[in-house]
Amino acid sequence: MTSNMGSTTDQSNEVLPDLPLPEGIVSDYIDCSASCGLTWHVLKAGEPGKPLVLFCHGYPELAYSWRKILPAIAKAGYYCVAMDQRGYGRTKGWPQRQPFEEVDLNDFVFTNLVRDLVCLVYGLGYKTVHSIIGHDFGGVSSAMAALMRPDIFLSTVQMSHPHHRPAEPIPLQEKGEAKKKIDIQAELAKLDPPRKHYKWYNSSPQAAHDWENPAQGLESFLRGYFHLKSADWDANKPRPLTKWGAQELAPMPEYYIMRAEHSMPETVASNMAGEDFSKTERWLSREDLQVYCREWARTGFQGALNWYRAQTGSTKQSARDMFLFSGRKIEVPCVFISGKQDWGNYQQPGAIEGYEDPKAVKEGCYRGAKLIDGAGHWVQQEQPDVVIKEILAFFETL
Repeated sequence: MTSNMGSTTDQSNEVLPDLPLPEGIVSDYIDCSASCGLTWHVLKAGEPGKPLVLFCHGYPELAYSWRKILPAIAKAGYYCVAMDQRGYGRTKGWPQRQPFEEVDLNDFVFTNLVRDLVCLVYGLGYKTVHSIIGHDFGGVSSAMAALMRPDIFLSTVQMSHPHHRPAEPIPLQEKGEAKKKIDIQAELAKLDPPRKHYKWYNSSPQAAHDWENPAQGLESFLRGYFHLKSADWDANKPRPLTKWGAQELAPMPEYYIMRAEHSMPETVASNMAGEDFSKTERWLSREDLQVYCREWARTGFQGALNWYRAQTGSTKQSARDMFLFSGRKIEVPCVFISGKQDWGNYQQPGAIEGYEDPKAVKEGCYRGAKLIDGAGHWVQQEQPDVVIKEILAFFETL
């Protein structure tokens, strides 16, 4: 293992501890403050000038989640860059620990998050990206980047969060013709026992406080959260869901469809009772987990949780922006890679099948879904060798 050099953050002048990076990865900063307002913290592997591959992490992760993937893809002839996204980690230029009610959620709508990525590409000295790869919420980033700017992002990979095409404006041609949108929170609250959806919980004013102050301690909480969403939790036996509705979503694990009275730390504590915490140390060592603990303790969770708020209706701007792309499809090569034991594959019913819809993806562009056995939600950490193989196999088709 090698370490990067110590670094500072714009929110304070503290020197941050070195990250325990594998051989071949270096930590750096890319100053895009004049364009998108961010100074990006990135992890890099490979030689500048080679075809650029970007790696976008999800929640509650960091660029560090790609540490097992970057060196191997770089060795195959690519310049690999993983970033701490807006609201996360060591990337600077977003206000840390900003009060919930003071956040400008327009910073977190996907038109702005894709703008961030375009600025990063230029900041790296490139005009095009060979492929943009995203996991979890980063999978939405990678899909939206390719959808909005196919001239820049020439291929795309989603992991653990399938793409679904932007909603279309519904004209009120006749009274009552338009379908009424389901209030999933209200419907889940009617179940016995009452439930709630994790995305709306993560969008709530108390969520950041809950995530930052778990009764079991941050280390045990995050270990449990990673454990429950992995293949190491035997209860993960995902299956496709028939439609978006309370009864249909109810069989999902409580880390997705929570008990109404529970916070996320309480959900994790309840479901981890009697579980062997050490199972996940095979792919997430104690040292690796401490990286996450230190970063989240330093930054707080609100910045990252703002992604959920912007997508669950807390700002009208998100839906308005996406109407601009109504009817637009992904027109570059794409592939979906995920863990076979990942419920994230099915949390949006019909999303994986949607890749086959020519209204969502241009015919001939989709390279299929690769579901990896022995991996849950954290596929690039649980089964990195297989993920590397699938990424390079996809690149061979380009």
